[in-house]
Amino acid sequence: MLNKEIKLNLPLLKKDIEALIAGDRVLLSGVIYTARDKAHKLISTLINDGKPLPFRLNDAAVYYCGAAAARPGEAIGSCGPTSSARMDPFTPLFIENGLRVMIGKGNRAPQVIEKMKEYGAVYFAAIGGAAAYYKQFVKSAEIIAYPELLSEAVYKLTVKDFPVITAIDSRGGSIFA
Repeated sequence: MLNKEIKLNLPLLKKDIEALIAGDRVLLSGVIYTARDKAHKLISTLINDGKPLPFRLNDAAVYYCGAAAARPGEAIGSCGPTSSARMDPFTPLFIENGLRVMIGKGNRAPQVIEKMKEYGAVYFAAIGGAAAYYKQFVKSAEIIAYPELLSEAVYKLTVKDFPVITAIDSRGGSIFA
């Protein structure tokens, strides 16, 4: 079931997150950060050790994506979503530290959904297998942390009308139910 289509600017306001309903089509514009398994583990260690993070988690949007190198004239190469479940062991800690927007593919663990409801976060689904499609919505890309992780480095992406579906809303409503 797909609901209305909404254009939103990042970072999302609390009222924007609260208004989203599972199934809403959303076009996101603004800054999102990429982070996959290895980066999540490194960032979790920084949080637990009270050390500075590579980007501010408070109100951030994180895209579970491994970016490919850009061709000349492109901001980024292919940049499709990866399976979100691999980030689930780290996600409750991220949400407790201010993360409010996640983008990936697949369902989330019950403990992630509980933290989303408790802290007012939203999970967007992107289309798996559409990595070449998504690069057209990225206007700029910059590696900001962990370049040694190559495609799993943390990127700061500026996006325009990046298409996603509200997969799990802040009340726990889900397209997977």
